[in-house]
Amino acid sequence: MSSPAPSAIDSLVFRKTNTKIGRHLSVTPSNSSMRHLAYGRILLNASHPSESFSTGDRETGLVCLSGHTTVTVDGQASELDRYDAIYIPRDSSVRVTATSDVDLAEFSADVAHRYPLQIVRSAEVAKDPSLKFSTGGPTSTRHLHMLFVKNVQAGRLLLGITSGENGHWTSWPPHEHAVMLEELYVYINMPEPAYGIQLVYNNTEYPEFLTVVREGDAVLIPGGYHPNVAVPGHPICYLWAMAAHREGADRQFGVFNVQPGFQPPAPGSRPPK
Repeated sequence: MSSPAPSAIDSLVFRKTNTKIGRHLSVTPSNSSMRHLAYGRILLNASHPSESFSTGDRETGLVCLSGHTTVTVDGQASELDRYDAIYIPRDSSVRVTATSDVDLAEFSADVAHRYPLQIVRSAEVAKDPSLKFSTGGPTSTRHLHMLFVKNVQAGRLLLGITSGENGHWTSWPPHEHAVMLEELYVYINMPEPAYGIQLVYNNTEYPEFLTVVREGDAVLIPGGYHPNVAVPGHPICYLWAMAAHREGADRQFGVFNVQPGFQPPAPGSRPPK
C-alpha cells in the first residue's frame, strides 16, 4: 500500500526544530514551499563548542536566543548575547564558538548582491521606538523587537521577534503579503504547557492550515492570512522571518493587505505582526 500524500498541515509545519546539538537546517527551498527562505538552529555546548560553514550565495542572519557566543566572519570576530543578531553577507566563511550552552536561530535567503557585515545589538534596538514597541488592542496586545528592517542593509531578509500577551491574538488584523514576501514563524519562549493556535488561510470557511504550535515549531507562510492566538494564561512568542521575492524592490516591512471584513489599521498605527 502506498503512503498517504502529505497533508497541508504536514507541508507547512516543521516540529521540534530546537532539539539537535550542532548546526541543523530544518527548512530550505529544496524541502519546502519556500522559494527563498531557509531556517535552522545552531545549538552549542561544552561538548560541542563550535560550528563552521560557508554562506555561499545566501545572505544569512543569526539571532542569539540564549547564551553568549563568538561569531567570526572572514576572520572578523563579534560577540553576541541574547537577542543580538548579525547579518552575514553571501560568500562568507563563518565560525561560531561558545564555552557554554548557546542557542542561535539561523535564517538565510539567496541574493545576487553582497551587502556589508552588520551587528544588531538588542540594547540599541531597545533605545529606538521605531524598532521596539508595543501595539494591538484589548485582546491583541503584543510587543515587537525588530532585528533586520530599515536598520539593516540586505537584499531579501527581514527579521524580528513578536511576544504576545497571555491569551491574546497576534499578527492581527489578519493580513497577507504574498505578492512581495514569503514568511516563516519559529516559536520560542513558550515552555510547557504553553501552546498556541496558528492559522494560514485564504478563506475562513475553508482554512488550508490550522494547528497547535509549541516551542521549537516552525510554520511556513508562503501566502494567505496568518493570525495566531495564545491559550489563556500563557503567552505566544515567535521569531518571524520574511524574504522578498524581488531582491531589494520587495524588501518592505509594513506593506500588507488586510482581510476583507476587518477594519484596516488607522493611519499611523503599527503594522500587524
